[in-house]
Amino acid sequence: MTPRRFSIAPIPAADRLLIGLGGLVAVVLLALPLFGSALVVDKLTLLMVYVILAVMWNLLAGFAGLVSVGQQAFIGLGGYFVLRLVESGMPPFPALVVGAVFVLAVAWPLSWFVLRLRAAEFAVAMWVLAEAIRSIVMFDPLIQGETGRSLLALNAIDPETRRNTIYLMAVITAVASMVISYVLLRGRLGGESQAIRDDEEAAGSVGVSTMRVKRWIFLISAVGCALAGTLWLASAITYQPRTAFGINWSVFMLFMVLVGGLGSYLGPVVGAVLLFTLQEVFGDFGAWYLAGIGIVAIVFALYAPRGIMGMIGDKMGREPLSMRKMLASRSQ
Repeated sequence: MTPRRFSIAPIPAADRLLIGLGGLVAVVLLALPLFGSALVVDKLTLLMVYVILAVMWNLLAGFAGLVSVGQQAFIGLGGYFVLRLVESGMPPFPALVVGAVFVLAVAWPLSWFVLRLRAAEFAVAMWVLAEAIRSIVMFDPLIQGETGRSLLALNAIDPETRRNTIYLMAVITAVASMVISYVLLRGRLGGESQAIRDDEEAAGSVGVSTMRVKRWIFLISAVGCALAGTLWLASAITYQPRTAFGINWSVFMLFMVLVGGLGSYLGPVVGAVLLFTLQEVFGDFGAWYLAGIGIVAIVFALYAPRGIMGMIGDKMGREPLSMRKMLASRSQ
C-alpha cells in the first residue's frame, strides 16, 4: 500500500475570488470621499465602526469561545483616553490611535484575572467591569459626570477635512481588522483558538497553551473595540459615559454576529450591513426598531442558529472563506 501524506488544503478558487472582490470594495471605499456626498461619508463611517466591532466580537466569542457582554468597557475607555490626551495637548487625530494603545495597557493586567473565569462567569464579569470603569470615569472632573465632554479640538479643523479623515481612518481600521483576523485565523493561533472554543481541556491536553491563546485574542479584541470607540467619538464629537459605556454596544455586537453567523469569517460583515440597514429604514420608529432587532435575533437563534452565512453554506455545500482547516492527501 502506498503511504499517503496530508497537508493543509490550498485556498479554493472561489475564496480567492472573494478576497479579490473584497480588495476591490476596499479601494472603492477609500476613494469614496472623491465622489460621495457628506451624508454618505458620515453614514459609512458608522458602518465601518459596526464592522470593526462585529469582527472583534466574533474573534473573541466565535473563534475563542469567550462570550463577553462587556466589550463596551474598551469602547468607552478608548474615547475617555482620547479626551485626556487631547486635554494634555496632543493633536486629536494621533490621539485616536494612542488612546487605543492606552486601552491595551489597561486590558493586559485585566486579562490575567478575567480569563481565569469560565463561560457565564466571564460574561458577567466583563459586564460588571464595564460598569465599574464607567463609574470611575464619571468621577473625573474633566468628564463632569453624566454631563460628559465634547472633543472641541476637532471643531477647529475644517469640517470636510475632519469628516474625510475620520472616514478614511475608519475604513483603514475596518480593512485592517479583517486582514489581521484572516491572517491569524488561517494560522496556528486560529486553529488553537477554535480548539479551545470546542473543548478547552482537550486543547490543553494536546499541548495548546490555552491562557496564551485566549490572552492574545482578548487583547486584540480590546484594541479593536477601543479603536471603534475612538472613531465613534471623533464622528459624534460629544462623549457621555452612559452612551460610551452603554450595554447597547454589546447588544449590537451580539446581533451582528449571531445573525450574520457566529464563528464564520464573513458573518460579522453581513450582520453589520444588516444592522446598519435596519437602523436606516426603521430608526425613525424610536425604541420600536430596537424591539424589532431583538425579534430578528430571537428568530435566528431559534430557526437559523448558524446565521445567514450558515444558510448560505448549506446552499453552496461549503462555507465561503471558512476558517476550518481542510486536509488534502497526496501519495508519498
